[in-house]
Amino acid sequence: MTRAVAMATASGLGAQVAWRLLALAAVVALVLWTGLDEQISPYWEDILYLTRQHVVLVAASGGAAILAGIPIGVWLSRPGMARHAETVMQVFNIGTTIPTLAVIALSMTLLGIGFAPAFFGLFVASLLPIVRNTYTGLLAVPAHLKEAATGMGMTPRQILWRVELPNALYVIFSGVRTALAINVGTTPLAFLIGGGGLGELIFTGIDLMDTGMLLAGAVPTAMLAVLVDFAMAQAQLTLVPKGVNPLR
Repeated sequence: MTRAVAMATASGLGAQVAWRLLALAAVVALVLWTGLDEQISPYWEDILYLTRQHVVLVAASGGAAILAGIPIGVWLSRPGMARHAETVMQVFNIGTTIPTLAVIALSMTLLGIGFAPAFFGLFVASLLPIVRNTYTGLLAVPAHLKEAATGMGMTPRQILWRVELPNALYVIFSGVRTALAINVGTTPLAFLIGGGGLGELIFTGIDLMDTGMLLAGAVPTAMLAVLVDFAMAQAQLTLVPKGVNPLR
């Protein structure tokens, strides 16, 4: 039964990636078939420059969310936080109910315009999936494994590093994948507060009703989302230990 579930999970993941790649290929084919590639080509230098800005924003804010979110999730999963964990988690939930555009606008009032408010808004938008999955994954580690580790004389810190985190790693990776997907799709909004990125082409194209400019920003953004998700899927497959990885 376990093997069947693992095969079904792996096939489901493969199907998701295949559908995303197929959708991306369909968009590219549509652009070529309609001749819109000729409208996009004048913006090639802008695409390269703004893609670098986009990637820097995603890497910085997403990396910061990972570095902060995983320790917070671990802290909330400790026995001493059992009474307060859900209350703290609701605070994070409230933060995500606020639209990202509103978070970015509020960041602008505090931090001005440019990279800093864009970084903060994307950081907040990416934080909850990582915290929630880390917390949930650690709580889901079977109690008998922790009891066996305690019986072997392991300290709480050793149990965390050698038992709990390896068994929760697959769920944690799923949260990181979700957070980065949200991040890539939200980063175009950074243009509205001077943060740069491919949103410059998207929003300017909308304002000018220039389809070529709009697609010059939208198509690379879609490609980045697919590539980031694919890279994280491969990392999840490779880095999660075989014994607790349903995909291997």
